[in-house]
Amino acid sequence: MGDATALVLGGGGLTGVGWESGILYGLARAGVDLTTADLVVGTSAGSVVGAQLTAGLTARELYERQLGDASGERPARLGAGVFARHALAMVRSRDAAAYRRRVGAFALAAETGAEAARREVLAARLVSHEWPERRLVVTAVDALSGAAADFDRESGAGLVDAVAASCAVPGVWPPVTVGGRRFIDGGVRSATNADLAAGYARVVILAPIALGTALVPSPASQAARLRAAGARVLLITPSPAARKAFGRNVLDPARRDPAARAGLAQAAGHAADAAAVWAA
Repeated sequence: MGDATALVLGGGGLTGVGWESGILYGLARAGVDLTTADLVVGTSAGSVVGAQLTAGLTARELYERQLGDASGERPARLGAGVFARHALAMVRSRDAAAYRRRVGAFALAAETGAEAARREVLAARLVSHEWPERRLVVTAVDALSGAAADFDRESGAGLVDAVAASCAVPGVWPPVTVGGRRFIDGGVRSATNADLAAGYARVVILAPIALGTALVPSPASQAARLRAAGARVLLITPSPAARKAFGRNVLDPARRDPAARAGLAQAAGHAADAAAVWAA
């Protein structure tokens, strides 16, 4: 296992991007720079954050990009119908793979706008469109088969396509075509996909969404498995103040700034535990 480090960045919408950025900057100010991780795993919102920091943005720059007026950005919403379709897929599925296939079928059938237009939005958010030298894994799910897809520089997928796929929230944004197949949000498999950090000695997991189900493992359960295998693990989830800052719609660009500030404020309370995990 050695001393290798892994940073796991979970999904959670635009507020998740903001909160994770605030946590990272706050920890860096306290002397714990998680952006040095040997492995970065990004799911949905976390894929955007992971792509940014592995492209060379400092924690401060990443944080400052979340601040300010977002009135020019298009808001989206996870409506009651989307939640209902997820719940129906859950109760009708015998196992996780069947659940993911049902969600994939729903995503493929939904009217969610043009794939190319959504890709342009994600491309504009990234400071680099090339895979970094450092190991970055971006998670998604094959919409047809329900199989997990772990994109990296060796996968043949472009970075923008991989991030767009990881952020393709079923029923909100269109599935993304990579290599002739369609992919949806990696959060359909897991809010963090922290199991991909197996084999790393020191792991910090930032999970804007802390919940799980019988078919979608929770961040806490994945953290427990990593600890059982011998890793030092810290799981950070939003504080009550951060959850309040997120508001009712995690896809509202106007909530990204308050979420980032809440993450920055929360970080101080985790600095000692983060240092204990991250120190060689």
